[in-house]
Parts: sequence; structure tokens; C-alpha cells
Amino acid sequence: MSVDKRLKLVLPDGRQMHGMNAGADVCVCGELVFNTSMVGYQEVLSDPAYAGQIIVMTYPLIGQYGIMDEDFESKGAGPAGLIVRECCDTPSNFRYTKTLPEYLEDEKIPCLEGVDTRMLTRIIRDEGNMIAALVPEETPVEKALEMIAAFKEDKDAVKHVSCKKRWFSRTPQHVHDVVVLDCGLKHSIVGELNRRGCNVTVVPAGSTAEEILAFNPDGVLVSSGPGNPENAAEIVEVINALKGKLPVFGISLGMALIALSYGAKLYKLKAGHHGGHPLRSADSARIITAEHNHNYAVEEASALAAGLKLTYWDAADNTVEGIECAADKVYAVQFYPEGGPGPDETDFFDKFVKMMED
Repeated sequence: MSVDKRLKLVLPDGRQMHGMNAGADVCVCGELVFNTSMVGYQEVLSDPAYAGQIIVMTYPLIGQYGIMDEDFESKGAGPAGLIVRECCDTPSNFRYTKTLPEYLEDEKIPCLEGVDTRMLTRIIRDEGNMIAALVPEETPVEKALEMIAAFKEDKDAVKHVSCKKRWFSRTPQHVHDVVVLDCGLKHSIVGELNRRGCNVTVVPAGSTAEEILAFNPDGVLVSSGPGNPENAAEIVEVINALKGKLPVFGISLGMALIALSYGAKLYKLKAGHHGGHPLRSADSARIITAEHNHNYAVEEASALAAGLKLTYWDAADNTVEGIECAADKVYAVQFYPEGGPGPDETDFFDKFVKMMED
């Protein structure tokens, strides 16, 4: 951690929280969210779905096992900023290649360390996600409030984090060919498909249905990603052109876009779902836990009116977490089924493979 750089968080009402800067010496402004993950901070930091957000980690010690070259979920960093109670710069792990502060500095991400993250989490939980600023301690609060007032939502967030050209991931003796529509893809999703005998072609978010069908795939996966799903209307049209022709599987943002393609409505959650959340299934009494990262949820009544079957709910707040249309071979979940980070106790990719086999 830095011994000479001080940083502060400024909230929209002028409240300030001061601490040390364990990351890059830059000013940022973004949506303030909290994440409840106990491990997996590297996967969180490299998840494109966090683009433009400032993440408050609720677990008190972050960075204790360093950064590993093999564990990134994308080639670029996700969030605008990070806030932790304590940032470890002496990791204990034979695999680590960088410390967390070194990585944050390289990726131009400021990190506020030494604040009461429990108090900050309660503020977000009670008041909802908000736009905030991370600035050097000497910055006048009026300047930070001007930054917050001038902040504008990135309506092209998906395009900004998506790949710019197609790429491939092959596996020996493959059984199926899958096209992944990259809306902010996590690499572990591709790994799960490869492990199930799928050759994967990843295409940019701006790809048309004709371009996707030209690969003659057995199925299409619509990935997770950042931003308001209603800003990605062109992807909804692509889904409309694909569903019913071949199996379609949606993850997180992908589920929201699939719901929109059926005419269901979305609403914004007060504080979003970021980190591990319990889930209950329509087909089982078992409660499972899965990793989440989304701010928008599907309105249950509109999903039912659109003819969608509801498959999962959040066990804490009862929001819809899974939808299905068996007639169109369409299936989607609002959470991260690849278990990175998180437990590997679900078989959602197996279900997608079975849909392609059928």
C-alpha cells in the first residue's frame, strides 16, 4: 500500500470518507455498489460487467493471495474503482505474479483503503446504488460534486467491453459448435463449454443473426455484461431472430435481454445483486448459492404474461433468477453458473448441452 497518497470517497450529498490510496493515482466517478464475495477479488476486478462501477468489498481483507496470470476473466479490468477495509500487499501464494496494489496501479484503478466498509455497505443497502467520486484528499468537495453531477451513464457499455473481432476456443474431439455473443464475456464461461466438448466461436456484440447463423452453430450463448439492458435493443432483435431456430442460453445480462425479446419488463434493483446470493428452484426444495452481478431484474408478472416459465428465484428478496421457454429451446439464468468465483454445484451448462443434443 502507498504510504504517501491519500484518497477520499465523496457521495452525492457531500459526505466524505478518507483513507489511503492502494491503487492508481487517478480521479474516477462511477456507480457505487457493494460485493459480498469472500474470495474471487481477481475475478471480480476482471469481470467486464463491473465496467464504470466503484466496488465496495464487504470482506475486510482483500489481496491476501495476490494476482495470478491464469485467473483473469477478461483481458481488461472491469471497475472504475475499488474500496476495501484493508488491502494486503504481502500475499501468501506460490502462484501469484503481482500484488493487488501493483495490479491496480497497472490498470489505472484507484483503491480507497482504511474506511469502514460495513458502514458504507449499510449506506448503499439503505439508500441504494448512487454515483460517487474517488478523488485525492486535497480535492475540494465542490469539485468532486461537479464530477458527480456531470456523470453520464454509458449507453454503449456493452459495445465498449465486447471483443472487436471474432475469436475461437477449440477442444479435442468436440461434439458441438457454440457461438457466444460477447456482451462482456467472462472467460470461465468459455472454459465450461470447452470442458463439455464444445468448440466455441466468440463474436462481437454488434454481430447480426445472419452472421451468427453463418457459423452453423448447434447453439448460441448470450453472455453477461454491463449497463442497462434496455440500451442494447439491437441484441434483443438478434435474439428474436435466433430463438426457435436453435437453442439459446442466456447468462446475467443475457437473461435480461432474452426476457426483453419476449416482451417482459425489467426494473432496477435498489442496491443490485453483487456477490453470493441464495437461490431456490421451482423443481427442487434445495437452496443453492451462486455468484451474481446485476442491477436489473425481470418483472415476474410480465414474464408470466409473456409465456415464460420461471425456474429460479432469489431466496432473499424473491426476484426472478431463471426463465425458460421450452418450445423455443430458450433458457436463461440471472446469476453466474460457471462458479468462478463461487461454488460449482449447478448443472446449467449440462442442460444447454442437452438442449443441443435434443
